[in-house]
Amino acid sequence: MTPLDSAMIRAVVIDVDDTLCLTEAVCFALENEVLSLIGAAAIERAVHRATWGQPLLTALPIRSPGVDLARFVSAYPAVLGRYVAEGRLDAIVPENLTALDDLAAAGRDVYVLTSRTEEELRHLLDPAHALANRVRGVFHADNTDFGKPDPRAFDEFLAETGFCPSDCVYVGDSPGDADAALGAGLRFIACLQSGVRSRADFAGRAVDAYIPSFPDVVTAVAALELHATAT
Repeated sequence: MTPLDSAMIRAVVIDVDDTLCLTEAVCFALENEVLSLIGAAAIERAVHRATWGQPLLTALPIRSPGVDLARFVSAYPAVLGRYVAEGRLDAIVPENLTALDDLAAAGRDVYVLTSRTEEELRHLLDPAHALANRVRGVFHADNTDFGKPDPRAFDEFLAETGFCPSDCVYVGDSPGDADAALGAGLRFIACLQSGVRSRADFAGRAVDAYIPSFPDVVTAVAALELHATAT
């Protein structure tokens, strides 16, 4: 392998929530609706934002102390399905889809890696969904053994694809995303579009680039590759 080859970014791995699509505010409303249905305590917005990025069932006892997780899990799918059907959740804007196309046109394989469960992703995994022909694989809580911020969250991705960590960059919105990616040896791009977090939240982490909106990922990845080639 030549030095030029080793500098190439072959895979762009993307988080879902507040990266590929903006979801924190919608999930705040969705979760509170479910909690209201089961008579549990409502979530305060500051607590929701502070725990954003954690797997839902991990965060819920913090968001709604005393919540009955079994009742929440039972009531959640119907409300989730309605939010999806109404276009309130996981609306991927056209410019983000174009960015995925541009990454592929530049010779990069695109994957999704998220803390969500398969149930939470079912609509995005539908073969008829706009993502179907744009991503080569989806890694989630039900097909990986570890979740972010554990760097082992990338074990299955790296094993199944055969990529070296240095071939890849992860795009996410949280310090936990950064910890997992950088700990696994991937490069990391922080997407700040949601406004939930700022650069200060990533202090002490060797973030490779910050982007103000998701479509900026195309030029950010190209710039990282150019910098690696130059050095």
